[in-house]
Amino acid sequence: MADIREAFCPRCGGPAGEGIDGLCGKCRLAETRWLECEPRAVHTYCPSCGAQKSGQLWTDSEQERQEIGPGLALSALRLHPEVRRPQFEVGIREVSANRSMADVTVTGTLYGEPIRDRCTVELVWNKEQCDRCNRIAGSYYEGIVQVRATDRRLTDRELDVATRIAHETEASLQGEGARLSYISDLKETKDGIDIVVGSQAIGLAISQAVSQRLGGRYTTHPKLVGEKAGRPIYRVTYLVRLYPFLRGDVIESGGADLEIVSVESNHVRGVDLATGRPRTVRDEEPKRLIGHGSDATEALVTHLDHGMLGLIDPVTSAAIEVPRPSWLTVEAGAQVRVLRDRDRLVVLG
Repeated sequence: MADIREAFCPRCGGPAGEGIDGLCGKCRLAETRWLECEPRAVHTYCPSCGAQKSGQLWTDSEQERQEIGPGLALSALRLHPEVRRPQFEVGIREVSANRSMADVTVTGTLYGEPIRDRCTVELVWNKEQCDRCNRIAGSYYEGIVQVRATDRRLTDRELDVATRIAHETEASLQGEGARLSYISDLKETKDGIDIVVGSQAIGLAISQAVSQRLGGRYTTHPKLVGEKAGRPIYRVTYLVRLYPFLRGDVIESGGADLEIVSVESNHVRGVDLATGRPRTVRDEEPKRLIGHGSDATEALVTHLDHGMLGLIDPVTSAAIEVPRPSWLTVEAGAQVRVLRDRDRLVVLG
C-alpha cells in the first residue's frame, strides 16, 4: 500500500502532481521560467527591391512592414517545450522610421495550469542594399546576349518575341530563387537586340529559348576579365543568329517559287507555288527572297486560258497573264493574293 503522503504535494499540501518530485502543477509552475523574450529583433531589408535577409541569404519578398512585424516579434520569444495550446496577441507601436515596439501577450497551459504573461520587443528595421541591387548599381554583369538575323534585320515580331522571352526567363529563374539571374539592360541596335545579364545561367537560358522559339543557332564566346579568390572570371557573349528565312517567306530556288512552312538547322521546307507539292531546300542550295506572305496584295482574275491566268496588276492596273498554279481553283471575277517579284507577279492563292 502506497504511503498516503505520496498523494499530496510536499510543498503546498495539495493533490500531488505527476512529476518525479510529486509537486503539483501550481508549485511546478511557480519555479518554472516558461517564457523568455529577447529585447530586440532585427529585420534587414533592401530599400531598393524589398528583399529580406536571413543570415547571409537574401530572398525576394512582397510583404509590407505591417505584415512582417508580428512574426518578427514572435521570433524573439522562447517558450518552455511543455507549454500547450499557446496563443499570441501582438500589438505594434511605431516609434520612428527604423524602430517599432511590439507588445506581445502569451497565453496557454503548462502542467495543466493556465498561464499568461507579456513582454515588449523592440523591432529594428535595418536597411542594407542586397546582393542583386548592389551588383546592378555597380554595373556588374556576366554576359551579353546578342540576337541577330543572318543576312537580314530582325522583324518587329522577332524583336517583340525576343524581348518577351528575356523577361519571361528572368521572372522564371528569379521565381526559382536565382536572384542574381537578372537583366541589367536591354536595348535595340541597328543589327538586332542586346540583352545584358547578371549571370551566365540566364544568358544561356535566354539564348536557348530564343533559338528554339524563333529558329536559329547560338554560339558562346567567353572572355577572361580577371580573377577572384584565385578563380578566373569570365564574361560571355552569347551570339544568337536567327535563320535567314522565316515561316511565310516566299523564295525562289532552282527556278521554282516556294512558300516556306518551316525552317530547320540546315534546310527549309516549303510548298512549290506552281505544283502545290512539298519541297525541301538545303542550306547549300541557292535561294533568293521574294517577300513575305503577309505583304501580299490582291489582284482581280479576268480570265483563265490554256494554263494561264489573266490578272489586273494591282499597282499598274494593266492586264497581264501569269502561269496558273495547277492546284489553284478559281473563277473569273475572283481575287487572288500575289507578291511582286521585280517585273512579275507570284500567285500565292
